[in-house]
Amino acid sequence: MMQLGINSVLFKDFDFATAAQHIKLCGYDGVELSAIKGMCEHIQLDNWREQAPEIRRIAEEVGLKLLSMEVAELNETRLPLAFEAAAELGIPVVNVGPGGKSDVEEDLQFTIEKLTRMSKLASEYGVTLCVKAHVGGSIYNTPTSIRAIEAIADPAFGIDMDPSHIYRAGENPEAALPAVISRVKHIHIRDCSGRQAGPGTIDKQACGRGDIDLIGYCKVLADNGYEGPVCLEVIGANGHSLAQVSIVAAESYGYLNAVLHSFGAR
Repeated sequence: MMQLGINSVLFKDFDFATAAQHIKLCGYDGVELSAIKGMCEHIQLDNWREQAPEIRRIAEEVGLKLLSMEVAELNETRLPLAFEAAAELGIPVVNVGPGGKSDVEEDLQFTIEKLTRMSKLASEYGVTLCVKAHVGGSIYNTPTSIRAIEAIADPAFGIDMDPSHIYRAGENPEAALPAVISRVKHIHIRDCSGRQAGPGTIDKQACGRGDIDLIGYCKVLADNGYEGPVCLEVIGANGHSLAQVSIVAAESYGYLNAVLHSFGAR
C-alpha cells in the first residue's frame, strides 16, 4: 500500500509543530521534512543533532511517519549531514534536484558523477538518494533520467518522479512513467495548469485542479506495484494563511486518497 505524505515546505511560514499538527488533520500518513536552504528548513542540517529529538517527539505525538527529506541541491557538503540526520531519524529517502543546465552534456555528466559518489555514501548510512527531473536542470525529462539510471547501478540510487516537472518538459507523465518505474523510489506530486516554467500559484498546484492526468499517473503506479512514499510538494506558499495552505493540503489528500483507493493502492 502506498503512503501519502506532504513536504513541509507548504507550511514554510509555520514551525514544524504547527505544520505536523495540520498535516495530520488533513489525513496524511507522514511528512517529508523540508531542508531546502533559502526556502524552508524545518530541519537545519548544520544543527540537526539538536533538532532531531524534538522532530521525533512531534512526529510521534501527532502520529506522522517521517517518510523522506528534501535537501533539493546536490551539495556534497550538505548531503553527508542529511544522510546522518536521516539515518538517526529513520528517514529512508533523501531527495535532491540535479543542478546544472538542460541540454549541456558536460553538466549532465558532472551531475551523474556526483550522484554516483553521493549514492555510494548514502548506502553507507542505509539511506536512498533520489533525484528528480527538474525543469531547466541537467536531468529534466525522461531521456535524461534514463541516462542517470543506466549510469548508476547502486541500489541506493533512485528516481523521484515528479509529474509536474515531466509535464512541463513537454511529456505526459502517465506515458513517461513506465520507462523509469523500475527505479522510482519516491514520488513528489502536484498538479499544474499549462506547460510554463513554473507550477503556478498554490491553488493551481492542488491535485485535481490542473491539466495533468494524475488519475492515469496513479494507475501506472498502482499497476506496477509501487509502494514507496507519495508526497505532495507545493511551493510558493509565501505569506499565505494557515487556512489557505491547509485547504490545499486537505484537498490534495482527498483527491489522491480516493484515486489510489479506487486502484486498490490504499
